[in-house]
Amino acid sequence: MANLNHNSNQNSDPSPDFQQGGQPIVTLTDEGGHTLACYVEKSITLSNSGQEYLLLLPVSAPIEIFSWQDNDDTLADIEDEEIDPLFPSARAVLAELDLTLQRSAYTLTAVGNIPDAEDESCFALEVDDGGATDNFQMLAQFYHRDQRYVTCTPLEPLLFFAYRTDADTVMLLSPEEFQRLQPQIEDQLFEGLD
Repeated sequence: MANLNHNSNQNSDPSPDFQQGGQPIVTLTDEGGHTLACYVEKSITLSNSGQEYLLLLPVSAPIEIFSWQDNDDTLADIEDEEIDPLFPSARAVLAELDLTLQRSAYTLTAVGNIPDAEDESCFALEVDDGGATDNFQMLAQFYHRDQRYVTCTPLEPLLFFAYRTDADTVMLLSPEEFQRLQPQIEDQLFEGLD
């Protein structure tokens, strides 16, 4: 379940969403109690159900940690349970870049200014058996127990789809729910962009 933060000092708008630069912000909360502040990029209401769906973009930069494999030729994703022992080292190397690593809901994030992406720090990583790739910017490397790791941020925006359960609460769509609603949501998201 994801809850919206309230801040009566922020503005007098009756909406429970925070506002930053005129853009509403909601806060997702995962089962572990970690939070993730997100801009509401787009809000749509499906006509057949009247349900409001939100396209969300994290306020802070998402961070991924990968390990080098096969004589440092291949990067492998880190499982969630492997993050705990790596977190202090990852936090320390990112602090050298004036970034603060945070345990956020659904992803690690870094607060601060991400350095400009340069060609030599960017790479594409195959993310599925179909050959699809995601592009990342390498930020810093570190060692833990003789294994080399790299911290990265995705070059494409990390987007989440959620729905409002009431004025104060939003919940992340499950992959199954998103798959079922994807055609309707995409039709409304891209309406008027032609």
